[in-house]
Amino acid sequence: MCGDKNNIVKSRIHHFLQLTFQAAFAGVLIAGIVLWLDARRQPQVIPQPLVTAQTGPYSYADAVAKATPAVVSIFTYKKSQPNLRHPFFKRRSKEHTESGLGSGVIMDSNGYILTNYHVIADADGIAIALSDGRITENVTLVGVDPDTDLAVLKIGLGNLPQITFSSTTHLRVGDVVMAIGNPYGVGQTVTQGIVSAIGRSGLGITTYEDYIQTDAAINQGNSGGALINAKGELVGINSAVFSRFGGNEGIGFAMPTEVASSVLGQIQKYGRVIRGWLGIEGTNFGLRYPEGHPHHLTFEQAEGVLVTSVEPNSPAASAGLRKNDIITKINKHPITNTKEAMYLVAQTPPGTIIELGLLRDGLEIYSELELGIRPTGQ
Repeated sequence: MCGDKNNIVKSRIHHFLQLTFQAAFAGVLIAGIVLWLDARRQPQVIPQPLVTAQTGPYSYADAVAKATPAVVSIFTYKKSQPNLRHPFFKRRSKEHTESGLGSGVIMDSNGYILTNYHVIADADGIAIALSDGRITENVTLVGVDPDTDLAVLKIGLGNLPQITFSSTTHLRVGDVVMAIGNPYGVGQTVTQGIVSAIGRSGLGITTYEDYIQTDAAINQGNSGGALINAKGELVGINSAVFSRFGGNEGIGFAMPTEVASSVLGQIQKYGRVIRGWLGIEGTNFGLRYPEGHPHHLTFEQAEGVLVTSVEPNSPAASAGLRKNDIITKINKHPITNTKEAMYLVAQTPPGTIIELGLLRDGLEIYSELELGIRPTGQ
């Protein structure tokens, strides 16, 4: 009897343990399924490799070594001025004195050098010192272009280095650039910075302005020197600085290579730069006409160039343009500001017939005219 009871107890315990194991197994299985389904709902995170930022080479020595041989120092002097200051001119007679200091860039192996017009303006003599130590006073002034503050010189030395050009079409704000020149006559110097802005105009420096702005230090004596990129290629000619006290304040301007090379080519060919000319003075015409203007109520949202005056005997005068006309198109190309109109006309050869779209007295009219040759300095 006791044996039967023990067997019954053991059977019940075994059954209980079996049920407990099955319940535990089912719980674990359900929990696993739930976790698996939840994991599938979560976005997968793929480990990313560690990326090390590198914006440029650790050294720009190769770029500098490539460009500096083509950058020269320019010394100018005037006659009948005593008080020699620079050691270079101490061997001269006392009727000469240094009157200027600047830099230049050898543009080709024939000895053509591009510099700023203001560096050599009014000089009675010019001397050029190369980076290899050679000095020459046999310098020819080939031509000048005050409208861009550029000038072309020529020297007759052999075995000359030349700069490598680069287009500024893809130049971006933030790109590394370096200025090379002879600031304050201390000797060839390189300063480094970035492109701060492109297409700067309205500065009052020159007639045609499309400057590269940089924070690379440009000081007195750097004018006419090279602005190069991180590959040692010329992107601009250092031209001016914005300064309240005469020193570098991190705002310098360089004329892009496209403008510089165009000026160089025309001076080499013609001895001057030949540009198309309309013969008007104008101002930007905003989104609305000024109060009192005859078109104010008719074309309130027009844009273009408001003609403020017409030169007598000019192409514009011959075509009948009037004060208060608004130029809205040139050869069907919409015009929105004076800079755009000036460059488009200047780049068109004199003698070309162009069509102007105008607004006059509330009417849209078209007029054809033959471009003249732009007088220097206008």
